[in-house]
Amino acid sequence: MVVPHVLGARSCVAVAFSGGRDSTALLHAVACAARDVNIAGGLLDVVALHVHHGLSPHADDWLGHAHSTCDAWASKGLPVRLLARRVQVPLQTGLGVEAEARAVRHQALHEMAQEAGADLLLLAHHRRDQAETVLLQALRGGGLAGLAAMPKDVVRDGVRWVRPWLDHPREAIEAYVAAHGLGHIDDSSNEDPRFARNRLRLMVWPALQAAFPQAEVGLAGAAAHLADALEPVRDWQAQSVARLRMPEAELAAGCEEASKETAMDACGWAALSPALRRMTLRHWHASVSGKVLPASWTERLADEVPRMLAQARKPLDAVGVWPELGLGLYRGRLCWRPPAAS
Repeated sequence: MVVPHVLGARSCVAVAFSGGRDSTALLHAVACAARDVNIAGGLLDVVALHVHHGLSPHADDWLGHAHSTCDAWASKGLPVRLLARRVQVPLQTGLGVEAEARAVRHQALHEMAQEAGADLLLLAHHRRDQAETVLLQALRGGGLAGLAAMPKDVVRDGVRWVRPWLDHPREAIEAYVAAHGLGHIDDSSNEDPRFARNRLRLMVWPALQAAFPQAEVGLAGAAAHLADALEPVRDWQAQSVARLRMPEAELAAGCEEASKETAMDACGWAALSPALRRMTLRHWHASVSGKVLPASWTERLADEVPRMLAQARKPLDAVGVWPELGLGLYRGRLCWRPPAAS
């Protein structure tokens, strides 16, 4: 099921490996493909990356299963080894366990891939996962990026994240697991309705599929169309923000710690239409802070800052500070600096 050209002419490829059905199938398929590459004269190493969250009482058992699976496959000639990391998931940020665990896991996967010398990281998400993500994002009021759901192929800080099975149905993976007799973990937390994705999967999806049998295909297809639209939108956002960057020599008092990369021409930005203000603000904030600006703050700032500029005796006299975001308005410049640690 793995597309051969994804592996390319490289010496190491990483696979996110929880030990569940999907990641077990992907790891096995990649390891078999790597074995064939090596038989043909190549030298391809497959590294399984396992993140131990410590959230489940079974986490140690899952880590043991990951070790034993990789050892057993390696003894049969598959070029696979395990790299694992224990992490702590912060539970007091207000983002929820699912979101926090995902952020910590992604960071750990990225670091382990780099540690292993792999610039390609494969993940086992399939078409049903993508369809569920579209629905969840829509229910949360997600924007274009959210509704585009999971990217199939994206480069982040030197590591290429690829989901080779995003167009494949779950049933194809189940058939692969059965055909190869692969043992895998069944996580009981997948039945816990406290988690949004589980509620969707257990309570909503069966009824949706009964009423609309092509729901999975349609939703995944919509995500693909939105992903195509997202690329030129991001290019436009980047160009628009670049035009609003402040030359370093023009930075105002109050922005002493800012640089031309973290200050924006607030007057030029305020002259844009409300929709364009929101889009450029989100992109600029993400580019300087590395974080997504919440929708509530996007709406507030896109309205509040232009009003402050308009109500001041002179636009350059307007001053505003939003310490929770690390943002300040000084002499027509919207500046960002890292918020002070509490």
